[in-house]
Amino acid sequence: MSEHSQFGLLKEKRFLPFFLTQFFGAFNDNVFKNALVIMIAFKAGTNSDMLVNLAAALFILPFFLFSAIAGQIADKYEKASLIRKVKMTEIVIMSIASLGFYINSIPLLLTVLFLMGSQSSLFGPVKYGYLPQHLHKDELVGGNGLIESSTFLSILLGTILGGILIALDTILPIAITVICIALAGYASARSIPNTPSSSPEIKLNFNIAKATYNNVRFLPSNRVVFLSVLAISWFWFYGSIFLMQIPNFTIKILSGNKAVATWLLSMFSIGIGIGSLLCEKLSGKRVEIGLVPLGAIGLAIFGWDIAVASESWPQFPGLLTFQEFWAITGSFRILLDLVLIGAFGGLYIVPLYALLQERSDRKFLSRVIAGNNIINALFMVCAALLAMFILGYMGWTIPELFKVTVVLNILVCLYIFTVVPEFLMRLIVWFLISTIYRVRPKGMENIPHEGAALLACNHVSFVDPLILGGYIRRPVRFIMYYKIFNVPILKWVFKAAKAIPVAGYKEDPEMFEQAFATVKQALADGDLVCIFPEGGLTPDGTLQEFKSGLERIIKETPVPVIPMSLNNLWGSMFSRKDKMLKRRPRKFLAKINLNVGKPIRPEEANSKVLFDKVSELKKEI
Repeated sequence: MSEHSQFGLLKEKRFLPFFLTQFFGAFNDNVFKNALVIMIAFKAGTNSDMLVNLAAALFILPFFLFSAIAGQIADKYEKASLIRKVKMTEIVIMSIASLGFYINSIPLLLTVLFLMGSQSSLFGPVKYGYLPQHLHKDELVGGNGLIESSTFLSILLGTILGGILIALDTILPIAITVICIALAGYASARSIPNTPSSSPEIKLNFNIAKATYNNVRFLPSNRVVFLSVLAISWFWFYGSIFLMQIPNFTIKILSGNKAVATWLLSMFSIGIGIGSLLCEKLSGKRVEIGLVPLGAIGLAIFGWDIAVASESWPQFPGLLTFQEFWAITGSFRILLDLVLIGAFGGLYIVPLYALLQERSDRKFLSRVIAGNNIINALFMVCAALLAMFILGYMGWTIPELFKVTVVLNILVCLYIFTVVPEFLMRLIVWFLISTIYRVRPKGMENIPHEGAALLACNHVSFVDPLILGGYIRRPVRFIMYYKIFNVPILKWVFKAAKAIPVAGYKEDPEMFEQAFATVKQALADGDLVCIFPEGGLTPDGTLQEFKSGLERIIKETPVPVIPMSLNNLWGSMFSRKDKMLKRRPRKFLAKINLNVGKPIRPEEANSKVLFDKVSELKKEI
């Protein structure tokens, strides 16, 4: 486990040059893109809505067209040299952009925007494929948080700088700036450490249609990864609608000038940075997908609120300065809404990217990222088309577009969280282990990353499965007494986690036999199964005799058995001390030790051996 915070990565050569390279690339994208968008918004008159959303579509379209090929290239070749070649291309493209600004040609600048999107589409698979090759698993959340926060910091700075430069009477400053940023990106790329190819044997397929189809078809092979891609893509659909409308939202709804537009974009970007950096702290350096539903809830609440707040905004004959805007009642509410939309967006997106990197096969990671970029691009192009349809064809207002987007957000997230209940289950688990208990795990490396195994743990409280499920990276199927399985509210969580209810043979012979049959099938499928061998909650805090069901499972399906112990839960909330559920809890913020022992071979495992191992783990602090 890494001991330093995520900011410690900024001192290391394996991360800092890459971090700077991607920052300069995103910064340059936004200096150019926002200068162009503001130019269109303030010079294109009645066509500005259509042109702004056309610009968004042109920047995103290359991700749809070229990501599949980019993913193959990123997996086949060494990544540091690829990054340097991409940055050299950026220098050429920015030179063309300078010409476009000089001759004041919006068509040429839109073409450059397409070329910038093409260059970024090549960088994307390399970018997210690079991180897992240089970061430890416990650094993935922090590393992704830094990347996402710096991306939106680049949006903030690019927005400010692009707006300032495009407002000048001369075009020379913006031309020099975009070229200089491209040169800085290339300079930092030269220090990126060698990053070996993950799949040098693959054959490149340059047929765009076929490569794209194959790449997208490949994604559903891992269901959790595929649903994560859809969730990420939805974020970019949602975020792009809000982000791209801000210039026209400022002018047409808030009657604000360029400075107001810059402040609104800045608030959104600051929020994303805050949320992204909070992820490591809130998740304890683990990939905590329980933050995803929390982020989705915040996106819906504050997206709706900004739409409602702006509908009652007073209209003015001229454009307001930021000081005049700030003096109006309700301005703080709009700025706060944007910060919170960004913050909850960061909580939503960072765990999903980390999950994508953790759960994907390393040999195919860049192609998975490429497939993600293809779906992202498709969603963002659809977002631009939806905005053009609602604002252009339907003639609705931007606040009404925001409301439509929020409603769609609720429907999409309900679908994703229903299909993959692990997200909502993890939210409950995260809340439990972050606010009620403080868990200190030890020996987690003894749990295999793949393959079947039987976990055997002492049973102290009603929420033991939630605590274990929250800290074990793989999904675990728990065998639990059916009366605990049927506890109100918790039953939904246990059912979503595919827990296996069991009754005593005398209570319900059919349920008893069905439980063992289900366990046998789960282990045959390569799952982790967890049993509480005591057969029920401890009545006095001591370890009780292990029941015979443990040995029957091992005999029927010989798999490694991993002893575990939860310490210091006795007397805490949800334990049975002093009829705990009927009285006030004595230990609300208990510090819990989760100790995991080394695997025991099935031929050596029996009730006595495991009882002794768990007893030893209970003594460890």
